[in-house]
Parts: sequence; structure tokens; C-alpha cells
Amino acid sequence: MTQVDVPLPQRHDVARFGATTRKDRWWLSPLLVLLGLSAFMIYTTWAAFQGEHYFFSGGGGGDAHYLSPFYSPLLFGQEGEPRWFGAPQPSWWPGWAPFSPAFLILMGPGMMRFTCYYYRGAYYKSFWGAPPACAVGGPHGGRYMGENRFPMIMQNIHRYVFYPAAMFVLILLYDSWRAMWFTMDDGSHHFGVGIGSIVLLTNAVLLGGYTFGCHCARHQIGGYLDCMSKRPVRKKCYDCTSALNRHHMKWAWVSLVWVAWSDIYVRLLSHGVISDLRIIF
Repeated sequence: MTQVDVPLPQRHDVARFGATTRKDRWWLSPLLVLLGLSAFMIYTTWAAFQGEHYFFSGGGGGDAHYLSPFYSPLLFGQEGEPRWFGAPQPSWWPGWAPFSPAFLILMGPGMMRFTCYYYRGAYYKSFWGAPPACAVGGPHGGRYMGENRFPMIMQNIHRYVFYPAAMFVLILLYDSWRAMWFTMDDGSHHFGVGIGSIVLLTNAVLLGGYTFGCHCARHQIGGYLDCMSKRPVRKKCYDCTSALNRHHMKWAWVSLVWVAWSDIYVRLLSHGVISDLRIIF
């Protein structure tokens, strides 16, 4: 059998940042990730510092119960809001520092995203260029830094932040249920569905698909078992989370966009910019 040697182009400057022989638009994906995550972080920071217009109740033939996911669970809040403790802010909070209820809860879901295996691969490329893409020179001279030293070794807490993140999903599901009960003028509560109800329910479902489809969720459910066939219930749960995991990147981005949209929707209602449409009375 005849063999033919095919010479491949070689580059001797692979240690230079951005050096590559790729002809495609390799920079497009990390650029879009950079813009998308930057926009989300800027908006989330702005929304968290507002400390108001995160709850809407009123209009549509009955008082609604729409709470922004950025502020749920609402540990502290104003009178008439679904706060857990009867005070606008904790007594131990320093008086000179601005306070927002979002400060107390955003760290939980935020750490889930920050340490997520998919997001780590995405923002390592986009923000740190380590490397910016496959077969493209990075800023560290070709040296693989890894995650075995501080502070990157802290990424290993991902398996533990899954638990509070899962609890947040359950709380948001409860919020979406509360969003389907409207308080009437006579004080009675009637089941109904408004656009806000659908927005909050969709948000909880999307965040659940992202959270329970994560790689660490698969491991916690049954990935560490040697023989799944002996655990039929565990195997069924494992198959379900595996099905979600196959589209983990899509769940990650759709849930990221929708959670921001949920806050925007409640905020627009609270400002009176838009009106909530009741579908089922």
C-alpha cells in the first residue's frame, strides 16, 4: 500500500497570544460569550443595588404576587412585601453601607454559575484568553496553569454549592405558585394566571433544567455508583439528569437570559410602565 507524506503547516510562535493557523472565525464564540456575560453581570449588579421595584402586587382584577428572582427568598423587605423577617433590613447591617435584600441571596445562585464546568470553560476563554480557543495561543506562553492552586482550586466547591442552588429552585417554584393566587377586594384568594405567572413559572423551570442537569448533579444522584442496575430508582433519576445534561449549554444560556427578563418584567410592572394581562381569572 502506497504511503504519501502530507506536510502540515507549522508555527513556531504558538506561545504568542492569538497565534494560530485556523482560518475560521474562532474569535466569534468567545466574543459573544464576553458580551453576553458582561451584559448580565452589569445588569445584575445594577438591579441588586436598586433595592426597590422588585415586588409587584396590584391590577388585573386582584392583587398579584410577583417577586423578582433576584430578591427571592426575600429575607428582609418593606411592609406589605413577602418578607421572611419583619424588618426592612437586618440589625447587624452597618448603617453607612447601602443595603439591598438581593445582597443576602445572590451569592448562592451566583456561585453555582461561577463554578459551573460549562461557564468555567466559557469565561476562561472569553475573559482570560486561557486559551481564547482551541489551537490558539494563550497569554501564558503555552503553560497550562490548571486549577490546582489558589485561587482556582476554589472552583472545586461546585459540588457543594449545588445544594443551595437546588433549594433556590424549589423556592422559585413556590414563588411561581404564589404568583397564581390573586388577592381580591374582599380579602379572598382566587386562582388565576397572568403573564407574570407564566414568566415566573418559566424561570423556575429553566433554572431547574440548568441546575439539575449540571455535571455535579449527575454525580450526586448516581455518578459515583459502580452498578446502576441495582438501584432502579436512582438509575431513573440519573437518566433524567443525563438527558438534561446533554443540552447543558442551552439550559445555561436560556435560563441566564430568562432570569434577567423575569426581573425586568416585575420591575416594569412596579414602575407602571406596562400592565399585567390576566389570562385565567
